Amino acid sequence: MTDSVTTIPVQGDTPDNRYDVLVGNGLLGKVPELLGERVKKVLIIHPRALRATGDLVQEDLKNAGIQSFVAEIPDAEEGKRVEVAAFCWQIMGTSDFTRTDAVVTVGGGAVSDLGGFVAATWLRGVRVIHLPTTLLGMVDAAVGGKTGINTAEGKNLVGSFHPPAAVVCDLDSLKTLPENEYLTGMAEVVKCGFIADPVILDLIEEHPQEVRDSQSPVVRELIERAIRVKAEVVSSDLKESGRREFLNYGHTLGHAIEHNERYQWRHGAAVSVGLVFAAELARAAGTLADDVVDRHRSILESLGLPVTYRADQWPRLLEVMKRDKKTRGNLLRFVVLDKAGSPRIMEVPDPAILFACYQEIAE
Repeated sequence: MTDSVTTIPVQGDTPDNRYDVLVGNGLLGKVPELLGERVKKVLIIHPRALRATGDLVQEDLKNAGIQSFVAEIPDAEEGKRVEVAAFCWQIMGTSDFTRTDAVVTVGGGAVSDLGGFVAATWLRGVRVIHLPTTLLGMVDAAVGGKTGINTAEGKNLVGSFHPPAAVVCDLDSLKTLPENEYLTGMAEVVKCGFIADPVILDLIEEHPQEVRDSQSPVVRELIERAIRVKAEVVSSDLKESGRREFLNYGHTLGHAIEHNERYQWRHGAAVSVGLVFAAELARAAGTLADDVVDRHRSILESLGLPVTYRADQWPRLLEVMKRDKKTRGNLLRFVVLDKAGSPRIMEVPDPAILFACYQEIAE
């Protein structure tokens, strides 16, 4: 049984790229309806841990007369490899998938990244619907059409832009999410607060207990606000040529930490450290007030998220950041703030400045 459903539209660069993000409880059964009548075959991609949820989706598709196939993939970042994508392509090839067929992803951000990439590349693009089951997936990875896989050289360096046909955020799926994974997803919510919607920050500070309850009205409001931030940004800049870069606040160092940890750190934990580093960078440039920098630390720490990283790892992190997709030539580029809700791009030509700021977060 579904309760009230919030529909958040994402305007694409063409009418075909427009889609809705649905937020509510008990929404899994909406997938057949969202696929439409032309779809005859669906590949359901999910990790082993979500086999039961995948089975429910498969049953709904069967009842709607849609044939489905399942690709069970490794958990988390282990699933974002070209070998896993090739496994999915093989299933689609041997099952004669055509351009009118579709992919449905069930899982966190890594699953929607991988599944979106598979859909984008099969026959140069088939429809995909994302069913994010993590907080991170709902507010970040599933919305916006960015897809990608990891390589030995870095995270998401291979990918494409491929907007989904729909995103279904069933809040019931958060009930069984481990607390650590749930709270690390909050880093992306905090990011949205700092770059665009400071009310998010106020809500987290004013409702510390409710924020830890995934089924509370406060958390639903946080999720919807974060999705609206991303929807508004990607609607105006699908391919990250302008404003969409602001969504990478905290991600330049964050991605480097993930790579350095061989993806054993949760994405949100790495981004949390990256947010504080970016705040320190803006303070060093004289553009961000001390109280806003301190607010980064206090909010993230209240969620149990890390705000420091190992001092001796700087040389490795710098090398990875040089391969970041925002880098231009020899110039490292970071998203920084002038104040809460006012992001901009900063080019940093001198590694000594970065090193000095890193000392502020080093442990």
